[in-house]
Amino acid sequence: MFWKKKQFWGSIIAVALLAFCLKDVSLVEIQSLVRRLDYAYLIPAVIFAFMFIIIKGLRWKVLLSQQRKIGATRAITLYSAGQILNIVMPVFTGQVGRLFLFSRNEGLRKTVVFSTIMLEILFDSISLVIFLFLTSLAFAFPEGYRTLSLVILTVTVVVLVLLYLMLHYQVRLEEIGRKHLRERSPGLYIGVKKFIRSFTKGMDLLHSSQHIIGTMLYSLASWGTHTLVIYFLLKSCGFSLPFAAAAAIMIINTLAVMIPITPGNAGTFELAVSSSLAAFSVARSDAVLFALTLHLLDLLPIFLFGSIFLHQQKVSIREIKEKHDSEIIFDQVDEDGVFVEKEEQA
Repeated sequence: MFWKKKQFWGSIIAVALLAFCLKDVSLVEIQSLVRRLDYAYLIPAVIFAFMFIIIKGLRWKVLLSQQRKIGATRAITLYSAGQILNIVMPVFTGQVGRLFLFSRNEGLRKTVVFSTIMLEILFDSISLVIFLFLTSLAFAFPEGYRTLSLVILTVTVVVLVLLYLMLHYQVRLEEIGRKHLRERSPGLYIGVKKFIRSFTKGMDLLHSSQHIIGTMLYSLASWGTHTLVIYFLLKSCGFSLPFAAAAAIMIINTLAVMIPITPGNAGTFELAVSSSLAAFSVARSDAVLFALTLHLLDLLPIFLFGSIFLHQQKVSIREIKEKHDSEIIFDQVDEDGVFVEKEEQA
């Protein structure tokens, strides 16, 4: 039944959140914001929005360079097509769709693709910590966000420490899990074991400091570019906020939508961005309209680049979606952290 599907409930939540955000926004306020848009700032915002996705695609190309050489154009369009799946498929099933798409069209092993996803999360986390630290030095967060910024920093650092421990003490951690979890909670034990082994296998993609540094630079450049998107869009809308404020909005929004609850983060994105702007004394209606504009700007290059790939390769999103809508990403990972096909599982 359709009401039992995660996407149905995700869509309901998205509509409810959008309705909440837009309930006090009038047509007159929309027209007023459109009239005062400064296109001298809007154009660079659009350019940097495209650069953001291009850099993300090139970073994925670097992550794969030890396993497969892929042209820059193909890497960017294929990466964007994968992001479309993340948008149209609920929660984490979009990542399963990406696995299917990348392995099918590039002949890549699913373990390799999954490892690139793990590494993307790792390098994005490190980049966000760096941005948060630099932003806190250059800009005093609004009172309501100072505690939140410290919590975000603490949680991110703790996660990075745990990832470091996984890499250096994998065997010992598995022994601890076997001793304390295997009998009490076998399902949790197997899930943790799968996660640790998949992550450590992912690090095998980075065989040299050159690859690590290159991936880190691409990660920093991508988030720096996205901050420029926000900064120029703020200027275009007539909001006199410093660059550090744009970085703060980027960090808070990124963390708020890290777990995709609704399709394309509709509603959650607008709520996070508008709440961030409210802390900088931006009127609520203007903040919501800015959030909607930023969301559309973020989606534009993804759908443009991704549609080019899907059209050229004659790939059907519906086919991928129907095949993987109900799958959970770790259901396809064996205890050694390797992806197996359903026939193998059977």
